[in-house]
Amino acid sequence: MDLGLTGKVAIVTGASRGLGRAAVEALVAEGASVLAAARSTPALEKLQAGDPEHIAVATVDMRDAEEVAALADTAVERFGRLDIVVNNAGIAPAGKFSEQSQAEWDEVFAVNVRAPAVLARAAGRHFLAQRSGKVINIASTSGINGKPILVSYSASKGAVLQFTKALGAEWARFGIQVNAIAPGAFSTDAQSAVLESPEILERRLRKIPAGRMGDVAEFGPLVCYLASPLSDFVNGSVLVIDGGEVTKL
Repeated sequence: MDLGLTGKVAIVTGASRGLGRAAVEALVAEGASVLAAARSTPALEKLQAGDPEHIAVATVDMRDAEEVAALADTAVERFGRLDIVVNNAGIAPAGKFSEQSQAEWDEVFAVNVRAPAVLARAAGRHFLAQRSGKVINIASTSGINGKPILVSYSASKGAVLQFTKALGAEWARFGIQVNAIAPGAFSTDAQSAVLESPEILERRLRKIPAGRMGDVAEFGPLVCYLASPLSDFVNGSVLVIDGGEVTKL
């Protein structure tokens, strides 16, 4: 199936590993060009080496609103246009809420909520002018069913879901779609503590009706669908990809 992404230009944050890297690789495979943004310059350069014609990179601190906002113009300068934003970067410090510092809470919201909003607004100037564009916010099942020991993360991802719905409603009449993906447990570096312990992994899998964790190869196609013209009538939606975990009774 031709998704109509040839010649489109995307920004993907948190692109150096895991789900972000999978999104970059899937978009490029479908013919798009991507500005891959993350903190790790070496990892970004390794990613870019796979297709330097269609992948540009930007080292960015997602806590810095000015750096985040600049990504939109950087993408336009490099590739001539901007069509898609994938807000994937996020942090999830674990710990008891009563022991979490205010600084750590603020950092979670700066990276997980403020940065996606800043980038969406910056990209929106281009999208509104061309009356088209796609914003894909990567939330989490933790934003649907809050999780203990991940209170700040759950709260931030819940905010991302409401941001998605509200902005999708506001921008729909301009031909812009804003949607979210809520992943569950995927086999990535972020789950290393689970994957490295057979006992913890067994307990984790018991919570997932599919009986396994997701593979990153299953994530990229969903991003590509929401980035494509085939999803033009999908707006303000949250697509859950979690093996059935949040619907388990």
